[in-house]
Amino acid sequence: MKPALQPVYTSQQLAKRVTALGRTISGDYGKRTLDIVVMLDSAFVFAADLIRRISCPVVCHFVWAEIRDVQFGGHDQREIYFSRPPRLEKRDVLVIDAVVQSGVTQDFLLKRLQESRPRSLKLAALFDKPEERRIDLRPDYFCFAAASKYLAGYGLAGSRGWYRNVPYVGVQPRRARGLGAAVGAGAVIRKGRKR
Repeated sequence: MKPALQPVYTSQQLAKRVTALGRTISGDYGKRTLDIVVMLDSAFVFAADLIRRISCPVVCHFVWAEIRDVQFGGHDQREIYFSRPPRLEKRDVLVIDAVVQSGVTQDFLLKRLQESRPRSLKLAALFDKPEERRIDLRPDYFCFAAASKYLAGYGLAGSRGWYRNVPYVGVQPRRARGLGAAVGAGAVIRKGRKR
């Protein structure tokens, strides 16, 4: 039996902030069509709720990021691979992710999307964790500035992949954390492309 999360953000707090963010984004884009790129897999619940609160026309795309440990020059490193990003020339693009932590993965995706020459390119996140940033990247939109602790629920996986279906966000009791708590904690990541 999985231990309960200790709530940090209630479902009511999440709904209120996501609704406010949807209004802000809607106001910024007006009646223009917005191409939304959802980063899977942790952002799917947040993105679904946010998209339903955006009033301008929306086209959805989904990108999967995979981080692999590889040997490079005799050293263990990590590389980021993405499923094929969409071509978005002259489009207004909003990337949605659940957590901006080190910023490395999001920065790499934004640079790849920029190669398509979109009209505009912005980043939205449920949680911004600026204390853990490794590069100069700030989300254009975010719901909460979060402390450097491991969060689960509302689409974010805890240890063993648990808690994605919990309607609030919380922290796991220490006894439940285990290996899953380290996922996404950040490491030296070398940007790579699938060959």
